[in-house]
Amino acid sequence: MVATRTVILGVSCDYHDAAAAVVVDGVVVAAVEEERCSRVKHDARLPVGAVEACLELAGVGADQVDHVAFYEKPLTVLARYLASRQRSGPRGARSFRHDVPTLISTNLMVGYRLRRLLRDLGAGRPPVVEYVEHHRSHAAAAFFPSPFDSAAVLTMDGIGEWSTATVARAHRNRIEVLEEMRYPHSLGLLYSFVTAWCGFEPNDGEYKLMGLAPYGTPRFRDALDALARPTGAGGLQVDARRLRWFDPSALQDPGLAELLGGPPRTADAPFGEREADLAASAQALAEDVMLGAARRAFELTDESSLCMAGGVALNCVANGRILREGPFDDLWVQPAAGDGGSAVGAALSLWHEGLDRHRPLRSDRSGPDAMSGGYLGPAASAADVASALDEAGLTGTAAVDEDALLTTVAQRLADGEVVGWFQGRAEFGPRALGNRSILADPRDPTLRTRLNVRVKGRESFRPFAPAVMAEHAGEWFELDHASPYMLVVAPVRAEHLLPVAHEPDDVLARSAVPRSTVPACTHVDGSARVQTVTAESNPRFYALLARFYELTGCPMLVNTSFNLAGEPIVQTPAQAVRTAREGGMDLLVLGDTLVEGDDLQRGADDAHEVVA
Repeated sequence: MVATRTVILGVSCDYHDAAAAVVVDGVVVAAVEEERCSRVKHDARLPVGAVEACLELAGVGADQVDHVAFYEKPLTVLARYLASRQRSGPRGARSFRHDVPTLISTNLMVGYRLRRLLRDLGAGRPPVVEYVEHHRSHAAAAFFPSPFDSAAVLTMDGIGEWSTATVARAHRNRIEVLEEMRYPHSLGLLYSFVTAWCGFEPNDGEYKLMGLAPYGTPRFRDALDALARPTGAGGLQVDARRLRWFDPSALQDPGLAELLGGPPRTADAPFGEREADLAASAQALAEDVMLGAARRAFELTDESSLCMAGGVALNCVANGRILREGPFDDLWVQPAAGDGGSAVGAALSLWHEGLDRHRPLRSDRSGPDAMSGGYLGPAASAADVASALDEAGLTGTAAVDEDALLTTVAQRLADGEVVGWFQGRAEFGPRALGNRSILADPRDPTLRTRLNVRVKGRESFRPFAPAVMAEHAGEWFELDHASPYMLVVAPVRAEHLLPVAHEPDDVLARSAVPRSTVPACTHVDGSARVQTVTAESNPRFYALLARFYELTGCPMLVNTSFNLAGEPIVQTPAQAVRTAREGGMDLLVLGDTLVEGDDLQRGADDAHEVVA
C-alpha cells in the first residue's frame, strides 16, 4: 500500500501582506509573501504568485492540494464592519459606500476566487476552502512551529474579526483561548494612528515610529492615555468616539491636533522634536500594555514559555523588555508575525486542530523550531544567476571554492565595502536573515549614514541590526537567549559603549553620533536589534561571520534587507542585480559568483548608452 500525504495550502490576503504557505503532513515546506512575487510592497491581493511559488517549492500540483485554509472568517469581518459603521452614524456613510462593494466582491468571494485560482493552475476539483478565525491563525502560527510542548500564547494586532488581542494556553495540538480584547479597543490601531500622525504610512511605517522613539521623551503620554487608557493586565480602553478608527477625517480633528501638539506631519515635512516625542509616548504605552498582557498570560496559564504573533509582536523593543522583565523563562516570536505569517498559522491550525493530527513532542526548549530558520521561499540555481547576469550584460567571477569566496568577501567587508549577499532560499517575513541581505562592517562610524542615504534611500535616523555569531552574542549584548529572527532588541554591553561629550539638539544630527565600538548597529539609546546566527541555522552566513571575526576580532556584521526604500526584499538574481546597481554597492555575491561594483555601474552606463 502506498502511503498518502496530506497537503494543506494556507492563504492570507485582502487586507495587507498577502501570503501563501504549504504544509505537508504537518511540516511547513514553503511560505512566500505575495509582495516578493508582484514587487508591490505589502501587496494585499489574492496571492497568485505566492501560491504558484509555494506549490512549486513543495513539489505538488494544484490537483494534489487536499485542503485550503484561509486566515479569517469573511462573514464575521463583514458583520463587524457593518456594526461599527452603524455606530458611527452619518459619519460612517462615506466609508460605507466606498468599502462595502469591495468587501462583498473580495472578502465574501474569497472561497470562489481561491478555487478558481487552483483550477487555473490545473486542479480539476479544488477542495472547499475552510476558514480559521484571524487570531486563531495568529496563535497557531505562534505556537505550533515553536520549540515548546506547551506555552502561553499572546496575539496582538490591529484587528481580526472582533478580537484585537488574545491570551491562550497551548498544549500539543490544542490552543485554548482564555481572554480576548475586542474592537474598538486595539493597541495595534492606536500605534498605527500615531504612525500616521507622525507622517508615516500605516501598516508600513510602524518600524519607523519604533526607531524614532528613542530620540524623544514621552511628554505626550498623558495625552495618549486620554485617548487610549491602559487598564492593567494588558487591557486598553479606547475612546472610539474621538479616535474614529478607519475614518480619515480623524486626522483633521482640531481637538486631536491640540492634544497632540499640532496637526499631523505631512510625509515630505522635516522631523522635529514633536514627532520624536509622540513616537516615544506611543512606544512607552505599547510597552506598558504588552508587558501587562504578558504578565496576565503568565497569571492565567502558569506556563514558563510564551509564544507571540500578530503585527504588534514585531515590536522588538517591547519583546526585549518582555524577555528581560517578564515572568517567562523563554520567548518565541513567529518570524512572520503579521498577517503574512497567518497563512502558515491557518494551515497548521487546520492540520492540528481541524484534522486532529498529533504534534511531535518538543521536550527540549532549546531545540530548533519548525520554521526552518525562516528560509522558506524560493532559491536560485546557477543557471538562474547566469541568465540574470547575461541579461544585464555582466559576467561575474566564479569563486574557486567556498573558502576563497568567504576570504574574499570578509576582506572586502573589513575594507569598508558594502556587499549585496544573495544565497539559498529566500526568507519569509519582514527581516532579511542572511540570504537576501546587504552586509557591512559595523565598526565604521560613517556607515550608518552612508547606508541609509546612499544605498537604502531611507531616513537617516533608522537603525541597522547586527548579525552576530551566537556564541559571542553575550559578550557584546545584554542577551542570554537566542534571537535568530531579529525580533528582540537588547542593550549593548557597557564595556563596548562610548562616552558622548555633546548630544546634538537636532534629531538627525543625533543619529550620526557614535554610541559604541560597533556604531553602525548601535541605536541612539545604546541598544541593538540582534540576530544570533549558528552554523546549524545558516552554515554559509555563519562561516562568513566567523571569517570576518578571524580578520577583525569582531564577530558580527551589519545585516539589513536587500532592497531599496519602498520596495520589497529581492527574490531573484535579476532583482538583486538591479538593486545592487541602483544602490551603488561595492560587491554583489550571487551564490558562488562575485560581481564587482564597478562592473555593475559600467553595465548600467552601457545600457543607458544603448537606450539613448
